[in-house]
Amino acid sequence: MTRKPTKRRSAADQDKIIVEALRGVGRPVSAYELIEQVRGKGVSAPPTVYRALQRLIDDGLAHRLESLNAFVACEHPHHEGKAVFAICDACGTVKEFDSPAAVKSLQGWASKNDFKVRTMTMELRGRCAACASGGAD
Repeated sequence: MTRKPTKRRSAADQDKIIVEALRGVGRPVSAYELIEQVRGKGVSAPPTVYRALQRLIDDGLAHRLESLNAFVACEHPHHEGKAVFAICDACGTVKEFDSPAAVKSLQGWASKNDFKVRTMTMELRGRCAACASGGAD
């Protein structure tokens, strides 16, 4: 029995598939959840997905949410690796927002303390408006 030859996808093609899947899911996903999303498009090896995610993060097209161990597509690509997220502890909703004042303040602190910032991802944890008004604890 001969195996059907498989066509290898370029890194750019893999990145496009991964970022489209992240945008399509619309919520934070683990790398393994992402693999399930893209398996049908020929991307199924964990190292391939992790390398693609790292390239997307480096290019400002995706973010890793440390507290959730998950990835999201970037909604504000102009902020060059400096992002702020509000994460609802009740429903899991994640909103990315742009906060130049917060970023500037933290970069100022870093500069005064001789610390060179490579990336900055701030995560605010709490309750979204819908959960807060619903009285959920």
